[in-house]
Amino acid sequence: MRALSNINARSIAEAVAAARQANDAGQAFAFSGGGTDLLQQIKDGTAAVDVIINLRPVTDAGQITSNQTETVIGGLITLTDLAADATLAQRMRVLTEAAASVATPQIRNVATLAGNVTQRPWCWYYRNGFQCFKAGGDQCYSVNGENQQHAIFGGGPSFIVHPSDMAPALVALRAAFDVAGPSGNRTLSAEEFFVLPSQNPARENSMLNTELLVGVRLPTPAANAVSTYFKVMDREAWTHAEVSVAVVLEMSAATITSASIVLGGVAPIPWRSLEVERFLTGKTLDAATAQQAGAMAIANAQPLAKNRHKLPMTSAAVERALLRLVPA
Repeated sequence: MRALSNINARSIAEAVAAARQANDAGQAFAFSGGGTDLLQQIKDGTAAVDVIINLRPVTDAGQITSNQTETVIGGLITLTDLAADATLAQRMRVLTEAAASVATPQIRNVATLAGNVTQRPWCWYYRNGFQCFKAGGDQCYSVNGENQQHAIFGGGPSFIVHPSDMAPALVALRAAFDVAGPSGNRTLSAEEFFVLPSQNPARENSMLNTELLVGVRLPTPAANAVSTYFKVMDREAWTHAEVSVAVVLEMSAATITSASIVLGGVAPIPWRSLEVERFLTGKTLDAATAQQAGAMAIANAQPLAKNRHKLPMTSAAVERALLRLVPA
């Protein structure tokens, strides 16, 4: 077994400095907040790590702070704490519902927001030692292989799906992502943060190797905003989404004045359904509108040979999520 060394960082600055030092020394390193995905990657052999930079001693990076214009959530907040926050549940229910849908209570107790957003894909080819695009190779084995859980939007040259439940909810809420690195801090929009395989088949986000996601910034929702997160799994035990949908609507009585619809489990990044957003704006939210939106959500899908089941799933998920928000 590969020998590992551990560095307990007491601040984000210490963590970034340790990453730079390891990188300059030619050592492979990884940040660990909850470590749930990192441990699996080490077991899988998809993460060759010399140095683990432990972030748990960083006690001030998992807070929630709010003012009139935005809410800032530290990247090291656990998903349990995020799901249980009463203020967020009232103002941004899509976020707390997404957090509560992740994995099992035991995993949510240690898993972090940043870790969930930046976890690597769970494609069985990538996780089982195939030299695919994600592992530095030159092909995606799922194209002609087992692709039941792979992308129906935005695929090529890799057809992985983004595994995060938190990411669609964050994108639906128009989040910005705070990143720290040796060159300083920067804030990225969702469009800048998440990366399609056509841009970089080996990565899912635009962070540099020595950078760390330290938190997210969420603009304060309008007073008339409502939201929800709906997830379809292939079994009633912990697994990733076959399809999920994050919905944020601004309402005037029963009329939708603004819509944000983001799909999960169907694309290499959280997938905004722009056509559905445009369709919904100005419509009365009722069963007929929800059904039409569900049908429209798959209009541009490009399924592979074995994942056509995701088409009716996606339609149904969008419809059911919207029905949750129909005014009483």
